[in-house]
Amino acid sequence: MSTSPKSVVEVTAKELQGPGVVFCPNPKMPLWSNHPRVFIDLSHGGQGQCAYCGTVYQLKAGEVLPAGH
Repeated sequence: MSTSPKSVVEVTAKELQGPGVVFCPNPKMPLWSNHPRVFIDLSHGGQGQCAYCGTVYQLKAGEVLPAGH
């Protein structure tokens, strides 16, 4: 059984909700696809995946995480 590719959402440093963090579902997702809000840490490798829907979030090429704690 093959798995379908998950959607990939590229984000900029300005779109982060905290130091290296985004949340899913994101504001651009349709209401029918909502699930409980999940915070995804991008500070390790610039990429993370939602445990509910499998959406992958990654920093756009050339983006740098702001200096944090």
